[in-house]
Amino acid sequence: MKPEKSVFSNFSTLRFFLVVCAWGALVCCGSNPRSQPETSLGQKSIPPIPAGSGVRYYTYQVITTWPHDTSAYTQGLEFYDGRLFEGTGLNGQSSLREVDLGSGRVLRKIDLSSEYFGEGITVFGGQIFQLTWQNHKGFIYQVEDFKKIGGFSYVGEGWGLTHDAQNLIMSDGTNQIRFLDPKSFEVRQTISVLSDGTPVQNLNELEYIQGEILANVYESNYMVRIDPANGKVRGWIDLTGLLSPADRTRPVDVLNGIAYDAARDRLIVTGKLWPKIFQIRLVQKTL
Repeated sequence: MKPEKSVFSNFSTLRFFLVVCAWGALVCCGSNPRSQPETSLGQKSIPPIPAGSGVRYYTYQVITTWPHDTSAYTQGLEFYDGRLFEGTGLNGQSSLREVDLGSGRVLRKIDLSSEYFGEGITVFGGQIFQLTWQNHKGFIYQVEDFKKIGGFSYVGEGWGLTHDAQNLIMSDGTNQIRFLDPKSFEVRQTISVLSDGTPVQNLNELEYIQGEILANVYESNYMVRIDPANGKVRGWIDLTGLLSPADRTRPVDVLNGIAYDAARDRLIVTGKLWPKIFQIRLVQKTL
C-alpha cells in the first residue's frame, strides 16, 4: 500500500473484487435510522464491487491527531480561511462553533433553540449555512460574529451540507444529493448516488474536495467518493479502526465529520462524541 501524495491525486487503475456479507440497510429504504439510538459503531458494510467496475477501495494513514470536545455531537465540520467550524446536533444540545484545532477549545459558540436538531454546515460567500434535521429549516450566519442574518426552507430532512463554486449541496439521508441555489434555495439539480448501479443510502456529512463529493455513510465506518456530475461512486474509504479501543472507554458514537483544508491539503475527520480529530491520508488498497 502506498500513500497518495495529495488527498485526491495520482490514482492508478485498480481492478478488484470485494466480497462482503452485510450490505443490508445501506441499500434498502427502510425506517429512518435516526429514529433509533445510535449505538452501533460502524457495523454496516459495503456492497460487492465487481472486477473492472472502476470503483476503487481505500484505507488510510493517520498523519496527526488533535483533541476534540467529547460533548460535541458532530454533524458538520468545515475549514474556512484557516479557521475550523463545527455544527453539533441533538435537541437542546445543538450549536454552531468555531474551534481551535490544536487544542480542541471552543472559541465561539451559538446555541440553537431546543426545538432544533442541528445538522450539516458549510461556509459559502462569507456566510455560514446550517441545516436542521426534521424542521425543514436552515439558518444563515455571519462568519465574523455568528450573527444570524437569515433562514431558508427545504423539503424533507436535512443531513449533510457542502458547496461547489455555484451551489449549496445537500444530503437528506437517502441516496439523493440536491444542488441548491444559494440565494433562492430552489433545487437546481438532483443526483442519485450509485455504486456500480446499487443505491448508496444514508448519505450524511458532505465535503466538496477537488471536484468530488466526499460523504459519510451513516452508521458505518465508510466514506464514499462521488462524481458530482452523475452520482457514480468512484471509491469507498474504509476507516475501520480509526478510533482505538482505548478511546472508546467513554460513550462515543459513529463516524461523522469531514473537513478539507485546501491551503495545506489536509483532510480531517472525526465522529460524534469522539475524543479526537484525525488528519488522514488516503491509501489505495490493492486486493
